[in-house]
Amino acid sequence: MKASKDREQLLHYLHVHQIESIFNEQVLPHLSLYQFEQGELICSQGEAAQYLYVLVKGKVKIYTTSAEGKTLILSFKTQLEVIGDIEYVRDIDIINTVEAVSPVWMIGVHHRWLKKYGQDDAQFLQFLLRIITQKFFIKSNSLSFNLLHPVEVRLASYLLSVSFDESDSHFKGQISTVSLKDAAHLIGTSYRHLNRVIRQFCLAGLIERNKGFILVQDREGLRALASQNIYE
Repeated sequence: MKASKDREQLLHYLHVHQIESIFNEQVLPHLSLYQFEQGELICSQGEAAQYLYVLVKGKVKIYTTSAEGKTLILSFKTQLEVIGDIEYVRDIDIINTVEAVSPVWMIGVHHRWLKKYGQDDAQFLQFLLRIITQKFFIKSNSLSFNLLHPVEVRLASYLLSVSFDESDSHFKGQISTVSLKDAAHLIGTSYRHLNRVIRQFCLAGLIERNKGFILVQDREGLRALASQNIYE
């Protein structure tokens, strides 16, 4: 994580996303702009929550890990999204792990400034309420997605989410074959079955497995397979 001192860029993101009015004049001086590299953890499940983040550019992956060490993808998020809102409201530790899929920019503010200057701010609280209720709606869809759809659909959706960022046309991710066990956990299947589906996708020309990486060859083909039921 790198903290940027470019105040103009921070104000630019606030303006572009029309969220200048969300933070009152007392909170604004305490906002900071942070950059996270691809693959970097933004927050980890179980750690103490200190910051509220607003995702203003890039894509993140949100997943949970069970006590047995099994992981499961909950969703992928692009701007505009808030990270740490539930933890702030309930004053609890981080619920889920958040990882940067592409280079990510976030506006962050420490909880102590929000508690001092924002907890009675009706506009800020209404903003949090809209974000949190939307998350509950999406979470319901996400759970049914994992339970009801075959691995082929889940893998197609996963590949689309980690390989492309609609806000950055230059970004094209690739998946290391070393991390396929993690990918199997994340989409809720076995490593053996995941490899079978990958072979099917390779034969169909949807992806290519080469030199330790998996690359998407037919984005539209994967999109057609995933239909509208993607993690995003």
